[in-house]
Amino acid sequence: MPSMPRLTITAVIDILLVAVLVYQLILIIRGRRAVHILTGVGILILVYLAAAWARLELLRNLLATLAPYTAFALIVMFQSDIRRMLARIGRREWFSFGSQLQRRESVEETLLAVEHLSQTKTGAIIILERRIGLRTFIESGVLLEAQLSRDLLLAIFLKGGPLHDGAAIVQGGRVAAAACFLPLTMNPVSRTLGTRHRAAIGITEETDCMAVVISEETGRISVAFGGEIDLDLTRDQLRERLSRAQGLRLKDRGAHKDQVRRAASQPRLSEKS
Repeated sequence: MPSMPRLTITAVIDILLVAVLVYQLILIIRGRRAVHILTGVGILILVYLAAAWARLELLRNLLATLAPYTAFALIVMFQSDIRRMLARIGRREWFSFGSQLQRRESVEETLLAVEHLSQTKTGAIIILERRIGLRTFIESGVLLEAQLSRDLLLAIFLKGGPLHDGAAIVQGGRVAAAACFLPLTMNPVSRTLGTRHRAAIGITEETDCMAVVISEETGRISVAFGGEIDLDLTRDQLRERLSRAQGLRLKDRGAHKDQVRRAASQPRLSEKS
């Protein structure tokens, strides 16, 4: 009976590296049309294996004849996706410190833009992608793939501009697309909520994203998540929700203020004592 190969440190490192590469590939193609096509390719491979096991020679030979052309067909079909994938690998932060810093900058830039939009009563809806990909909704709008910034968001939602209507979808620290169409919720909501709020609730019912909405009539800021919406949020409340969506930890400012008050209210000891 052949002995099992020994598990060496080199083998462990090899397995971990392959696992990381597979995981990164899944993150990159998540939410894209490529997932469905790769699923179809996987099904064809299973059919080929089943045909070989059942000795269905005609079906096996047919699939074996088509196999060499599959790779060329995939390259032609996904040439644009392959370019974006390689670019995304180059942009990805591989160390947590840089990733945390980028996410904090994204939160601050979004906060600055939302504050200005609220003050000027400019209607807007900003979608923050999380684990579930939003590629279907991104493809319904105008592709941007631009670095997230306050000025970019203000330019997108400029009143009367071509990108004002629709949603801006943010992936990580980049604005993937603008003027995107979103599904409206079919559940009963307050009549005071307009189309933007219904769209924000609708997209969060189907995915795990977070939607930030600025009302065009009142300028109030609302956040939708999990099919529910919180209305009229303050800056601190919005920062807390955005930070949670980005996986950032916030210090409990309320507790910190209470500690400061308690420290200030306690009698100080004199230097003589």
